Amino acid sequence: MVSLNRVFLIGNLTRDPEVRYIPSGKAVADLNLAINRRYKTSSGENREDTCFIGVVAWGRQAETAGEYLKKGSCIFVEGSLRYEQWESNGEKRSRLRVNADRIQFMDRPKRTEFADAPEGTQQNQSQSAAPPSENAANRPAESNPEVSEETDSDNLPF
Repeated sequence: MVSLNRVFLIGNLTRDPEVRYIPSGKAVADLNLAINRRYKTSSGENREDTCFIGVVAWGRQAETAGEYLKKGSCIFVEGSLRYEQWESNGEKRSRLRVNADRIQFMDRPKRTEFADAPEGTQQNQSQSAAPPSENAANRPAESNPEVSEETDSDNLPF
């Protein structure tokens, strides 16, 4: 019998990652992801649903998530579904979570100013942005990496 258990998700974290270490010393991070879906009803009304998904990451990936991600961060997760069962206070409980094989940070890193940097090395956004090349303005848009097509934000999943 053939089977496939593969998940690809893009969403925003609903809280900061919780990183802990199991007795063997391996890091485990619990992430909660919100994925928005916009659609139009048959009557023409715009609606939005949000799906909340639990994600678990292991090892160095868990440590990196705990270090760099925070509530609201947009991430891409590739992994597989895991069904977990346990008993708590005599009550059987279960949940479906994503076991992350890969997490990619989708947000651009924010530029920071270094207050302790020696004089003359402090950067701000206007100084650190590289000037466009002279040839970039003369190239057609399809081959110009500095010119991008606008995206329709209504099609984004968050």
